[in-house]
Amino acid sequence: MFFHSTRGKDKNKNFEEVLLQGLASDGGLFMPDEWPQIDLDTLKNADNFIDVAKHVVPKFTGSSFSNEDVEEILDDTWHDFDEKDLLKVIDIDPSISILELFHGPTSAFKDFGLQLAAAFFNKTLENKNKTAIVFGATSGDTGSAAIDACKNFNSIKSFILIPEGNMSEIQRRQMTTTNSSNVFPIIVDGTFDDCQDIVKKGFKERSFLKSNQYLLAVNSINWVRIIGQICYYFYASLKINNFSQPLNFSVPTGNFGNVFACYAASKMGMPLSKIIVAVNSNDILDRFFKKNDYSKLAVTETISPSMDISVASNFERLIYDFYLNRDSESCAELYSEFPKKNMKIRVNNWEKSSRLFASYSVDDKSTVNCMKFFFDKFDYVMDPHTAVAADAALNLKNNLNNKTTILATAHPAKFPSALKDAEIYLKELPNNLKNILNKKEVIYRLSKNDKSIFNFIKENN
Repeated sequence: MFFHSTRGKDKNKNFEEVLLQGLASDGGLFMPDEWPQIDLDTLKNADNFIDVAKHVVPKFTGSSFSNEDVEEILDDTWHDFDEKDLLKVIDIDPSISILELFHGPTSAFKDFGLQLAAAFFNKTLENKNKTAIVFGATSGDTGSAAIDACKNFNSIKSFILIPEGNMSEIQRRQMTTTNSSNVFPIIVDGTFDDCQDIVKKGFKERSFLKSNQYLLAVNSINWVRIIGQICYYFYASLKINNFSQPLNFSVPTGNFGNVFACYAASKMGMPLSKIIVAVNSNDILDRFFKKNDYSKLAVTETISPSMDISVASNFERLIYDFYLNRDSESCAELYSEFPKKNMKIRVNNWEKSSRLFASYSVDDKSTVNCMKFFFDKFDYVMDPHTAVAADAALNLKNNLNNKTTILATAHPAKFPSALKDAEIYLKELPNNLKNILNKKEVIYRLSKNDKSIFNFIKENN
């Protein structure tokens, strides 16, 4: 298995190279040269999530790791989950299921992809006798999951940029209370997009690295993150109906990584009816799917802060694969002018959207009402991000065939303010969050100046 950039110039990379590089040198995102296929009849014999992963992950690792090494990594990767099989499917009614992805140590779905990436990082660094820096930006859950996944690896230091402001206190404290000497949570006086821009500059410049040191990407631009997420779509389809019928998946999204993982699973053979792209008031994706309008607007703060972004980084992968039929020249041309110039797809290509996608934008009032609805009717407590996906699914119900699975991406306890707005009170917190409000925080505050941040990393490297 080899990989190439969506913009065409960076290609013929193996799994290990893609793992360590993250972002392609031409500014694009890595994609597999072809979509490997999963034998569903064989996968039906899988007993648990890790068994499913053992069918999916080796399809991408190729010559970089032996199947034995991959299986050993998968057996040891996912730790500190409070659910025996790591995740859980809840049947709400005959037409709706909920896929709970928040049973990991940081109570968010990102534990799946980031623990997998960290395990491969560590194995590769050990083999090479090298060290690395993790450098990323977070709108809520990516940073905490990255920090937790890497904190026990002496070969890795983590520098995570956290935008000032709209993030729950629990989300922030998960990053600032680790008490690990290799963790540096940096609060930046800017938005998530500001932080993301600095990270992208850092990957181009790399001035703060030691010689022969790696710079690792932990957000969903790293293909290994996507692999971990592909696994749970196959798992859900297996558990819900044994692949007998295609499902709809309603996915709360900002950066589009989780949606793209669902799309990737379908390209690998998972039966799929529709992907519901559920967003909050930051509606760039909804505008694209409804109006062919992919234009960057200012970020609006909402009660679902992990989705408060103006540009969906992973969307480039879908543009390249689905809309442009892997035409890298056209993809590079589109992104060379974006975001200064609004992106529009040729109408005959854009019209394909309805075959596989539906979209819906949910404001804060509707999010709270949906949380109330599910609590009152089903005695089910959900966080505001999950509620965005649930509200989208309910509003689009009449336009859908087959059963819909809503992705529950974070534990509701991480968002006490939203729960209060919905007049919902948790009986108890999950074990990993019980004492977090009493822990001492370690915080580094810097301006949204890339040079000052790069100097800070260099001084603490």
